[in-house]
Order: sequence, then C-alpha cells, then structure tokens
Amino acid sequence: MPYSEDNLFRRIRKLAGRAIGDFNLIEEGDRIAVGVSGGKDSYTLLHVLESLRRKAPIRFDLVAVNVDAGYPGYRKEVVEEHLRARGFVYRMQSTDSYAIIEEKRRPGSSYCSFCARLRRGVLYTLADELGCNKIALGHHLDDFIETLLLNQFYVGTLAAMSPKLAADNGRHTVIRPLLYVEEQDIISFTRANQLPIICCACPVCGVVDQKRKRMKRLIRDLAAEIPHIRSSMIGALSNVHPGHLLDKKLQNF
Repeated sequence: MPYSEDNLFRRIRKLAGRAIGDFNLIEEGDRIAVGVSGGKDSYTLLHVLESLRRKAPIRFDLVAVNVDAGYPGYRKEVVEEHLRARGFVYRMQSTDSYAIIEEKRRPGSSYCSFCARLRRGVLYTLADELGCNKIALGHHLDDFIETLLLNQFYVGTLAAMSPKLAADNGRHTVIRPLLYVEEQDIISFTRANQLPIICCACPVCGVVDQKRKRMKRLIRDLAAEIPHIRSSMIGALSNVHPGHLLDKKLQNF
C-alpha cells in the first residue's frame, strides 16, 4: 500500500483503473512483472497496481522486477529496501549491460536505444522465469504525447505508444496503465510520500535526450495558452480519422 491514499492518489488510481478498463490491460489470472527502476514513474505504477489488486473483483498477481544494468553508482539497495519494507514480491536482477554497451555500441548510435533493447530482453527473460504473462511499464500521459510529437517532427510518422502491445516473442504482453496520468501528478505523489527516488546512474543521463526535453518545453509553453492541451492530445490518439490522412494503406485514392 502507498504511504497515503489521499485525493491525489485516488485520482491517479482512478485514471489507471480507467485505462485498464478501456484497453483490457489486466485480466483474471494475470501474473504481471512490474518494471521498477527506482524512478518516480515505476514507483507510482507499482503502488497504484497494488492498491487496485487489493480491491479488484478479479484475481491477479504482481512481481516487482528491478534490472541493474551495471552502471557504477546505481543504488539498487535503495529500491530493494523499499520493496522489502512495503511487503512486495520482488526480483532484483544484476546484468553486464553496461559492459556490453561500452564494447558493442557503434560510434554515433543511440546509447539509450541500445540500453533499452538490452533491458527489454532481460525483462522478457525474467517474465518467463517468474511465470509472468504481462509486463507493466510506467509510461505516463506526457510520455505518450511527447513520443507522438517526436515521431511527427523527427521521424515523419504518426505514432505514439500502445497501451497494450504483444511482445515479439509471442509469450508476453506489455501494458502501460498510467497512460491517462499526467507527469506532474506523479511528481506530486512521489514528493508528498517521500518515495526513495534514485538516479539510473547512466553515464549519458540528461545529456542525450535533448529532443524529448524540447517536446516537454513545447507542451509546457502551449499549456499556458491552452490549459487542456494534454487531455486534448491524448484524446486525439483515440479519435483518428483515416479519411483525412494521406496514407495509401488506409484508403484507395
């Protein structure tokens, strides 16, 4: 359980429950591996899912999973102490991802993308070992709309994230229950409850992701003029009009 089930937590839980219902994210008998890095998003996700699990009319299980990439200075013991103190079932997994990245990454290629691929592979392996059919990740509303803008501006595609995605291995489903929750609410919740946030200790953390930071600034600036911009943009992802697009795969011109 979280430290305090106040109005803010209840709102976050309600939004997560709505997402679960809208996209059928959790079903009877699911065993869910919840990625917990020690960041604000993953802590919030874990506490919200645990609260929902206790109240849900269906049965499902949670296993908190922490993947240590091997970056010097990563304080995984802080995460483990929190999980133990709060009574979560958990698994701590050490890897040599840092050494692999340093050895194998091509010059000029994305450090974060390489790390994410390795981490994803470890999560799938752990899900198999733990008997989990689903993997829950802490991406929130701002992540969805920032990704939408990044793909439009830099890649030339209309794409964001999926709240429910079948993994390439055919055995697992990735779910993102916080898709309706704004980042600021997560920040407020973790600060109010003094959750033990730790840095990922990645050597390029805060340096290479300038494009996403620019999207954050753009949305923040626009929100001063359009207060409902975040809810409007996340709503647009569920209100697509293919006939008003140019994709020849969607219609025969």
